[in-house]
Amino acid sequence: MIIGYARPYDEDPSCLKQIQQLKTHHCQQIVQETHSSAEERCALENMVENLSASDKIICVKLFALADSSLHLVEILEEIEQKRAFIHSLTEDIDTSTASGCQFTHIVKQLVDFQSDVISEKTKQGLRIAQKKGIITGRPRKPDENVQRALVMYNSRKYSLAEIRQETGISKTTLYRYLES
Repeated sequence: MIIGYARPYDEDPSCLKQIQQLKTHHCQQIVQETHSSAEERCALENMVENLSASDKIICVKLFALADSSLHLVEILEEIEQKRAFIHSLTEDIDTSTASGCQFTHIVKQLVDFQSDVISEKTKQGLRIAQKKGIITGRPRKPDENVQRALVMYNSRKYSLAEIRQETGISKTTLYRYLES
């Protein structure tokens, strides 16, 4: 079965342009989201869940189908497990063809690459910040409260609950300062 999928977006908020294009590709069924929200894609989820082997989903743009490259990989994997296919008209990608089969593999590699780049840039930024003497991570508690908590703890007159109530310093934070 050939199934068309349309989702509203800025260029086509009512999906009319998409539906018009999908009809020219002989879609036997057209599934349309009622909103553009990435949070609730009920029509997409239902459509993918009910796919049969050799079904083909046609969308005008990959953007209509997925909200991110990671989301696209998830959808492609789910469709691949059902032995179904995707055809994106704008990008001219058809996973039922030999060249289209490579697309899923390439997108997965790109998502991994994207993740590695982000991770490496984050680590690099942290190293640069540390070299400049910038303290990274969660901000430390104000020193006056910590000092007061340490004095209370060392006096052995207060329980940890009382120290926390008075100073706002948790047991974990207090012990961390005691160790350093």
